[in-house]
Amino acid sequence: MAGQIKRILDRIIQDRSQGNETIAMTTKIKLVLKGVDPDKYSVLSEDDSATLLKVKEIARELGVAL
Repeated sequence: MAGQIKRILDRIIQDRSQGNETIAMTTKIKLVLKGVDPDKYSVLSEDDSATLLKVKEIARELGVAL
């Protein structure tokens, strides 16, 4: 299913920031530091299973329920 990584990344950013742009930016930076650039993915991006597992693990670490 294409775009699943993008949806999870958006969910992480939305849940963590709750509309605060500063927190959204710092969350994006955290994701980049963990090896996943949210700007690299779109709803049309093919889902790589290794990246998908990594993103799910990051969500778990950050306390974001999927």
